[in-house]
Amino acid sequence: MKGDRVEIVVDAGDTTRTYEVVASRAGRRVETAARRGVVEVSEVTRSGTVVRTARFMATRVLALVEQPVPRQAAGEAEPGDRARPLREDPKA
Repeated sequence: MKGDRVEIVVDAGDTTRTYEVVASRAGRRVETAARRGVVEVSEVTRSGTVVRTARFMATRVLALVEQPVPRQAAGEAEPGDRARPLREDPKA
């Protein structure tokens, strides 16, 4: 979902570095995978095509923080939406 992000904190010797992978467009999501000593964080489209991937050595990763965008319950309008039910008097 657009806005989903994953922060990766990596040990860079004498300091730490923080990287972010963000779902930049509508319909994209961020997926994480840890395999064979490598942590992969990928931005993926709806159809499953990988747009970009960040790879880190698992032994160097200090933290992996997933920060999803809060989802809204069905039927709730976003703040700022001016949707009105049909047949409502617009002057009221």
